[in-house]
Amino acid sequence: MFNMKYDTQAEELNAAIRKSNSHIAEMLSERGKGIFFPKSGVLAQTAEAKGKRINATIGIAVEDDNSPMRLPAIAEHIDIDPKDAFSYAPSYGKPELREKWKTLIFEKNLSLKGKSVSTPVVTNALTHGLSMAAYLFVEPGDAIIQPDLFWENYGLIFQNTYGASFRLFPTFAGKGFNIDGLKESLVEGKTGKKIVVLNFPNNPAGYTPTVDEVKQIVRLIKQSAENGNDIVVLIDDAYFGLVYEKNIEKESLFSYLADIHERVLAVKIDGATKEDYVWGFRVGFITFAVKNGNDALYKALEAKTAGAVRATISNASHLSQSLVLNAYASPDYGRQKKQKYELLKSRYEEVKKVLKAHTEYGKYFSALPFNSGYFMCIRLKEGIDAEKVRKKLLEKYDTGILSMDGIIRLAFSSTKKELIAPLFENIFKACSEI
Repeated sequence: MFNMKYDTQAEELNAAIRKSNSHIAEMLSERGKGIFFPKSGVLAQTAEAKGKRINATIGIAVEDDNSPMRLPAIAEHIDIDPKDAFSYAPSYGKPELREKWKTLIFEKNLSLKGKSVSTPVVTNALTHGLSMAAYLFVEPGDAIIQPDLFWENYGLIFQNTYGASFRLFPTFAGKGFNIDGLKESLVEGKTGKKIVVLNFPNNPAGYTPTVDEVKQIVRLIKQSAENGNDIVVLIDDAYFGLVYEKNIEKESLFSYLADIHERVLAVKIDGATKEDYVWGFRVGFITFAVKNGNDALYKALEAKTAGAVRATISNASHLSQSLVLNAYASPDYGRQKKQKYELLKSRYEEVKKVLKAHTEYGKYFSALPFNSGYFMCIRLKEGIDAEKVRKKLLEKYDTGILSMDGIIRLAFSSTKKELIAPLFENIFKACSEI
């Protein structure tokens, strides 16, 4: 167990959370209870000195005109105001970007209308966002409920870094999401704190639940809360918006979990990374929602998150945040984004077309359900070693895939449309030779 003596500023935040919602106070880990964003000290004194003729508080170097000091060799490649590129961003994130992302969340998730959510805090993309959520809520020994098909970085984040264990259930039942598996996992163990991680579109499977499946997922979580469990739902929305079929849920689970019960804290972890195709910019967000959530509660959670950000990376890239914010102001942003979506959708449709046309592939492998995102998976028939297939493809067929315990993950997101048919043909040939 991680123990610490809480700072008085942390205690103030804990008291605000406890007063607003005692269940969320119980969800916090020891680290989460102990963290705070400093209101005094260096940051506060620097803020008080802002605008003074002589200001010797700022922890950066400045030119004689008070703009951030910079090397021309770098600055000549950046067509943006130096103050929006070279100086530190706040640990909370650039204020204008936080407000804009909150607006975008509501625009993309119409079911959120009228519901109360926090203002997003900027993280160093999704990995850091998940880590900050774990910092706040995951205690060593906690069992995290999630499907058995998950991004391998979850292991490094939740298990290796924060000491949690996984309570896995099979991702699929037949051709759909395993509702009963989630139900059984929520029932297992003692009544109390539960942590659920749900990632849709799923990495690696490329699956998003249907509209009806989402209703069932929400119903199960609500029932579990009604039975006395305090539930933190971490919603990994890395691939949000990339849904290619009808009757598949287009909105985030966050929309429906935001106000279902006082014992359910919905934590949306998302970002520009995949949504806006800026993987290297590392701009992510973490947003909270709970039934009857108020400003005092959300401000306290935001402060704790910003404190955790400051304690780990200080702040995310100011330049990246400014570039993303500027993109949202472009009148051509919507058209450009739709164009990239259509390109990805065409590759997805080509995968479906190839699999439908080649029933002979069923001799060696079959596709797991997929309808969205970047990826799809095929399960090899018993007796065919996925790692041997991967190596054969590298050595003989000039083809790279990922092997994962009897499953092969294929990224159609990074495969040109005209190479998708050869990709599957090469896999078929490699399987036939093993």
